[in-house]
Amino acid sequence: MATSTRRARIARLNLIQNSQDAALIAIGVLLAAVGLKAFLLPNGFLDGGVTGISLLVNRLTGWSISVLLVVINLPFILLAYRQLSKTFTFKTIAAIVGLAASLVFIQVPVITHDKLLIAIFGGFFLGAGIGMSIRGGAVLDGTEVLALFINRKTVLSVGEVIMYFNVLIFGVAAVLINVETALYAMLTYLCASKMVDFVISGFEEYIALTVISDKSELIRKTLTLKLRKGVTVFKGKSGYGKRGEINSDIEIIYTVVTRLEVHKIVDEIEKIDEKAFIVQHNINDTRGGMIKRRATHH
Repeated sequence: MATSTRRARIARLNLIQNSQDAALIAIGVLLAAVGLKAFLLPNGFLDGGVTGISLLVNRLTGWSISVLLVVINLPFILLAYRQLSKTFTFKTIAAIVGLAASLVFIQVPVITHDKLLIAIFGGFFLGAGIGMSIRGGAVLDGTEVLALFINRKTVLSVGEVIMYFNVLIFGVAAVLINVETALYAMLTYLCASKMVDFVISGFEEYIALTVISDKSELIRKTLTLKLRKGVTVFKGKSGYGKRGEINSDIEIIYTVVTRLEVHKIVDEIEKIDEKAFIVQHNINDTRGGMIKRRATHH
């Protein structure tokens, strides 16, 4: 009975997670479609990555952007199937095909012809769409898959691979079209990449707090019992300060929280000890423990 109950619970959780992923991918596809149809496509603007290549070929040849997005992404989808998970691959196929279909069937009015607004808000919507899709466990652009593959085979980081890939695209655009188009493409890409980072990390950016206080035990109990946060207690020794050299044992509290939680936690600590020494620093990611991990396809 216990085993069947556990299986039912796992199946229910998987269904909820899959539904959430599908919703995120659908929202991402719609946002990216708005960025392309309302800003970039009508004005002949470019972006980076596979989307940028598709836009470039579309501008030079007039071929369907929907077909180009699917065809140019195919090699990266095959690479993802071999190097990453099947689930990620199937989600990515659904996302890319969904975006291609949206560009054909969804009508979006052109918002503006101002070049600066096109670059900024075209990148904004496209980046938001890509970010939401990534949170749903898929990608709308195969560049990241290639970057992950090269990163595993060479000393280049994922960011460096994407940067070099896009420099090549912008260089080709400068030669085949003009320098101004390439420069606006760079601006669009920067806006999109910043938006991707914000959507993926956003308010869930992790902050590590290190707390040194004479009332460390009370602070530990407040964090664990009242605020339900996981903590680690380090044994240490006090050093030099305004009162001179003090050689006594102390307990150092260490915890990792999201950015939105920092203010509340610091307030609680200062209620206990207003002189507590609190150090904050950003961290890129966590694994295990009590922290809820961000959605990822890796």
